[in-house]
Amino acid sequence: MSVNIHASAIIHSGAQIGNDVEIGAFAIVGEGCVIGEGCRIAARASLERNVLLGANVKIGVGSVLGGDPQDLKFKGEETTVEIGEGTTIREFTTINRGTSQSFKTTVGKNCFLMSYVHLAHDCHVGDGVIISNGTQLAGHVTIDEKAIISGLVGFHQFATIGRYSFIGGCSRVAKDVPPYVKAVGNPIKLYGLNSVGLERNGFPEDVRRELKRAYRLFFKSELNLSQARERAAAELQQYPEIQEFLAFFDRSDRGSVI
Repeated sequence: MSVNIHASAIIHSGAQIGNDVEIGAFAIVGEGCVIGEGCRIAARASLERNVLLGANVKIGVGSVLGGDPQDLKFKGEETTVEIGEGTTIREFTTINRGTSQSFKTTVGKNCFLMSYVHLAHDCHVGDGVIISNGTQLAGHVTIDEKAIISGLVGFHQFATIGRYSFIGGCSRVAKDVPPYVKAVGNPIKLYGLNSVGLERNGFPEDVRRELKRAYRLFFKSELNLSQARERAAAELQQYPEIQEFLAFFDRSDRGSVI
């Protein structure tokens, strides 16, 4: 298959370009970049250094991927940005390379990052995540698979967002958000289980019912965290989703939103 590179684009001699790739006017593909087959890089987009794109990735106009981390501790280590196949990144998004903490910033497969999103160094975004316009992630933020992030959300560094959660617009996320829940606000608060999202993604009714019971034990009772965990372990059906919900609190470093 042919490769369609505009005459005004600048491609580093060491970059690797796959089959059926299109690169628009005045785009830049820098040193160490690997462009998978079927990728589309729009006009004036810049892949500065060490950007690895899976197959069929789309990069929007004016986006900048692979820039240096905005971290004073960064000393020029060889780090990367890695984008999974089928992901779309819209206009004027910025994604910085990692630091020596993880050596990479990653976005999974089939994600959708809308315009003006920023991912700082060492962020890790799972498969199927949607991040809406203007949302900004500080360094070391983790967003697990199939989470949906509304527009103009700000994330504190090291925050973790559980899978299949939903974050409402204009929220300030300074703590971890458990999987399967809805949260919104400044300061951010929980607003129940993400029931619509779970149903749309095919979670069985009995699993949704047990997750709702777990949510009530942790966030709608007078129990403390350890008491809620004991009750949940004793009383709930131990579906994998329940076990994941309980394990989230064990590994949370910043503490959970309530």
